[in-house]
Amino acid sequence: MDRYRRRKLKSRIYMTLSVCAALFGLAWLAMILFALIWNGAGGLSASLFTKSTPPPPGDSGGLGNAVVGSLIMTSIAMLIGTPIGILAGTYMAEYGRYTYLTKVTRFVNDILLSAPSIIVGLFIYEIVVARAGHFSGYAGALALALLVIPIVIRTTETMLLLVPDSLREAAAGLGSTRWIGIWEIIYKSARAGILTGIILAFARIAGGTAPLLFTALSNQFWSINLNGPMASLPVTIYQFAGSPYPGWQKLAWTGALLITLAVLFLNIVARALTSQKVSR
Repeated sequence: MDRYRRRKLKSRIYMTLSVCAALFGLAWLAMILFALIWNGAGGLSASLFTKSTPPPPGDSGGLGNAVVGSLIMTSIAMLIGTPIGILAGTYMAEYGRYTYLTKVTRFVNDILLSAPSIIVGLFIYEIVVARAGHFSGYAGALALALLVIPIVIRTTETMLLLVPDSLREAAAGLGSTRWIGIWEIIYKSARAGILTGIILAFARIAGGTAPLLFTALSNQFWSINLNGPMASLPVTIYQFAGSPYPGWQKLAWTGALLITLAVLFLNIVARALTSQKVSR
């Protein structure tokens, strides 16, 4: 009986500590969200998306060019990184599961997942920007794509490995070729998980500042020329947050709120897809 009481007491202590730790983290998150909403919600308006930065004296200005630049570069990065990540993850899970190449790729992929994004920016600066002699949107999109690839590889491989081998054996027993079985059966079974990884990859690069500082730099004008400097929302926030002008600081708060809401929405979608997969 004494042993039972000791175990019950320990369980209550650990549960209390766990709840306190969770509440501690949630409290900081709530304060951050409150600060963003308090300082940035007032700047939300139609002009925020129609005017460019920096605003002239006496004008509220906007973040239209930065939003467009971010959407262009992140979209290109996703178009580059997503197919590469899915194909690499498919090879590692379906074709070369036990090969030496897969082990090396998995090791390198783990390093890329944990590497600071600024390292990726410096790498692209050295091999693209320095050789071209100028900053460009192409370089920024390429740097973001290198951040997308390892995330998509890891999630694709993990989701495909969770698919039971009995489905693969059933497809082979029906006379299906390997790639048709993967396309028609395996991908459909892991579709929600793979899509979740893609969404999380997009959420990560949406707020990436360091890679764009060394590659796309910034642009205060409307520009869709990918061969020159291009504005982006994270870099604009970084520049305006340290400025001495209250109007620029307000735009920085509003831009940070936009990114936070976008990432929050994408994470909710990813959670919903994951729960849908589990329920099935």
